[in-house]
Formats: sequence, C-alpha cells, structure tokens
Amino acid sequence: MVNEAFVTDPTRLMIAAVTGIIVLLLLIMKFKFHPILSLLISALFIGLGAGMPVPNLIKTVEYGAGDTLQGIVLLIGLGSMFGGILEVSGGAESVAKKLIHKFGEKKAGWALGVTGLVVGITVFFEAGVVILIPLAFGLAKKTKKSTLYYVIPLLAGLATSFAFIPPSAGSVLVANMLNVDLGVMILVGVPVGILAMLVSGILWGKYIGNKIHLKLPSNIRDVVESEEEKLPSFGIVLTIIMIPLILILLSTVSTYIQFLKPVQPILEFLGTPFVALIIATLVAMYLLGIKHGYNSEQLKQILDKSLRPTGMILLVITGGGIIRWVLQNAGIGGIIGPTLEKSGLPLIIIAFFIAALIRTSVGAAVVAMTMAAGIMATMPAVAELSPIYRAAMVCAINGGATAFSHVNDSGFWLVSSLLEMNEKNTLKSWTIMETLIGITGLLCALIISCFA
Repeated sequence: MVNEAFVTDPTRLMIAAVTGIIVLLLLIMKFKFHPILSLLISALFIGLGAGMPVPNLIKTVEYGAGDTLQGIVLLIGLGSMFGGILEVSGGAESVAKKLIHKFGEKKAGWALGVTGLVVGITVFFEAGVVILIPLAFGLAKKTKKSTLYYVIPLLAGLATSFAFIPPSAGSVLVANMLNVDLGVMILVGVPVGILAMLVSGILWGKYIGNKIHLKLPSNIRDVVESEEEKLPSFGIVLTIIMIPLILILLSTVSTYIQFLKPVQPILEFLGTPFVALIIATLVAMYLLGIKHGYNSEQLKQILDKSLRPTGMILLVITGGGIIRWVLQNAGIGGIIGPTLEKSGLPLIIIAFFIAALIRTSVGAAVVAMTMAAGIMATMPAVAELSPIYRAAMVCAINGGATAFSHVNDSGFWLVSSLLEMNEKNTLKSWTIMETLIGITGLLCALIISCFA
C-alpha cells in the first residue's frame, strides 16, 4: 500500500499543485480534452513537478485508482441496474402520477419535486430528466402555465437527491472518501435534501415560473402517457426504493439500540450498502420485471443497457481520486491543512468554496466532488471530526459542486436544449436553482456542524 507522503520542498509542491490544476482547467476548457485524460495528465504533472520519484508516482496512481473505486464501484453499478429496471418498468412514472393525483394539479410542483427526490436516489440525473420531463410538459400543456413552473421542482428534486441522499452516486462518492457511514449520511442527507428541494424547487420554481413564461418545446405536440394498468403500483415501487435505505439505517441504529443487539450481526450484514442494493435489485427484477412480463433475457438486456454510462462516470471519479492521492502522498495535507486551519474559517466553509471553485472552473459536478473531497481528506483535522460533522461536510462539498452551473456544464445545455430555452433564461432559472441547492446545503451543513 502506498499511502505515506515523502519529504519535498513545500514551495515546489505548491507551485506544482497550482500549475497542475491550471493545466487541468486548460485541457478541459481550452483544448476540450476529455475529463479522464485531463485528470490523469494533471496528476502526473503534479507528481513529477513536486519531485516524486517515478516508481513512487506510478505506485501512487495505481493505488489511488484502486482505493477510489473499491468503495463505490459496486454501489454505482448496482444502483445503475436498479435504476434501469425502475425506468423501463414505468416505476418512476408510477410514482409521479400517483403523487400528482394525491397533491392535485394546483400542487403538482410538490408532486414532481418529491418524485425527483425519490427517483433520484437510484436513477442518474440525466436519465431521471428524460424519463419524467414529459409529465411536466403534460401538466404545462393542460394548465397553460410556464413550463418552468413544473420542470424546476422536478430538476431540483433529482439534483438534490444526487448530491445529498445515498445510495445516489454523488453522495456515496464523497461519503466514502471522507469515511462517512452511509446510515449516518442518510440521516443527515434526507432532511438536507428535502429542505434544498423546497427552497430551490418549490419556492424558486413558483417564482421563476411566474416571472418567465416559457412555452412548450416545438417538438412537443401530444404527451403520450402510459396506460395506468400497465404501470406497477405506487406502493410496490416505493417499497422497493426504500429497501436499501431502511436496511442501511437499521444496520446503523442497531449499534445504539439495546433491543436490536441480538440481531445486530444480521442487520449489519443486510445493511452493508452493496448487500442492501443487491436485495433491492433482486426484488425489483422480480416485482417490476418478471411480474410485469419481462423474461430473463429481456431483464439481462435492461441491466446491460443500464450499465453502459457507468464506465465513464467511474473513470472520471477515478481520475479525481488519483489526483487526491498524488497530492496527499506529495505532502500537500501538511501544507494546506495548517494554513486553512489558521485562516479561522470553519472547515465546512472551506470545503464548500473548494468544491464551488472547481465546479465553476471545470463545470463537471463529479470532478468537483472528487477533487474537493480528496483535498479535504488530506487534512489531518478532518479525520478527527465526528461522523455527523463529516456527513455535514459531505453536504457542503456536494452543495459547492452543485452550485454555479453555467455554460461549461453539460447539465446546463441538457436543460437548455430539452426546454428550447435561450442561454439567458437558462442562467436565470437553472443556474439559480442549482446555486440555491448549493447554498442551502452549505447553510444546513453549518447548522449541523455547530451541534456536532
């Protein structure tokens, strides 16, 4: 295992680190290199610039790749398969339609926001948008209101879930890097996610929907809805989605509740995140797959298709993790840590601003999450923090990595193109929504940290 920093000149190390980050930004923004290549080149640049011996640098890269992936590769893969079944079976649409029916058209924004929160736990943001946005278009067409009135709550729900609530990829990634138990992360992330969705989705969606009257996209004529009898029931879908959350939570609380002590080993096994997701995926395969007419071969094809986007996501995460380990083994923690601590700023605010700076510069939220978490993980003081404080730091980092989305973010252009909205209105609606999510996450993290 390569995890010990070697002695290097602090000035040389800082110059190498800053130059390496600048190289990363130039490669992504100026020369349009793929983020994976850019991250790896930047990591090598930092290591060589800091004077790391080549054998040490190569071992650090290899160790960083393995260490970064070992805690998340199964979770992201299983989560993708689970989400794929939820998508194809109509489970996500079932949740949305049931909530819209319960809330009523006047409060359909609430229904779409809650749907985004629930579905975003297992479905990647882009997939959730494509699956659910026709429902928002249908409501806008029916009520003649601005499309933003319904789309913003949906987007906010999906984005907040990705950032704060396990087993979503974003929350799991950073929680793993900061060694935060996922049960603790769920307890902290759920209320933060709900509050962030309320502020950025419900309140902001209502305001901007009344401010900008955005018409339906020109290619939307009739929203074709699935027949109700062909959709899985709301109760079954919600139960399946809740299986991993409940199992992980039971595993966490069983160590503190006396009457659960006799079954604690069993709950600990079932609540191991990848075991909980295996169980949920198997249940989904049966109840949403086989029971709805899919045979084994069709299910295999669904799962194969759902795994296709994960390769790129995992490689980008790995690249960010490699930079983290190169910086750590070069001794950056011993330089940045004391400096930041002497600044007098709370670690929560430092974590947020590092992530926000990378997000604003690079655009990719996953890159910002990975690099910010890696930098914070190099600080000795972070390892000594309580589990709840570190969970709050996850919210701060992911809040910073969500905020300030603009023209260098693929999500910006996805929303702009789907809604046929110009850049000015996308900045006014989407960018502010993302920034409100980030700021709400920061404020919640600060409040939690005061009691942790």
